[in-house]
Amino acid sequence: MKYLLGVVLASGFLTSVAVAETTSPSSVKFTDDGVMASLTGKAGDAKSGRSVFANRKLGNCLACHINSDLSEQSFHGEVGPPMDGVADRWSEAELRAIVANSKVIFEGTIMPAFYIDAGYERPLEKFAGKSILSAEQVEDVVAYLLTLKEE
Repeated sequence: MKYLLGVVLASGFLTSVAVAETTSPSSVKFTDDGVMASLTGKAGDAKSGRSVFANRKLGNCLACHINSDLSEQSFHGEVGPPMDGVADRWSEAELRAIVANSKVIFEGTIMPAFYIDAGYERPLEKFAGKSILSAEQVEDVVAYLLTLKEE
């Protein structure tokens, strides 16, 4: 870090670096329009979001949702709505709210709240006080879902 600062000062200019704060699960602000602000202060990565969506140990989204974009994966569920065209049905803020805590949006849903760290029962102590997905993973999934438009 000292070397980097020296290089910056030696070059004759000093720039400021903005570091975004990650929103904690208990600080997420839900409105009627969804969760307006990124949980990380930046846009997610759709490619990483696709991986989280398909990962059976992370999102496990395919357990409940059909998604033609992941046709190479087997065993798509049919409990939740199909993901084809989801970006045409929901805004970015709405998708963020649904992924973070679907229970705020859909009363009685069986979809997990992926970004809460309290108010649930966890079968294993090692998961107590932890969210299923990180803020970055939520943003990545949202970025991926925004790519799923009707053709």
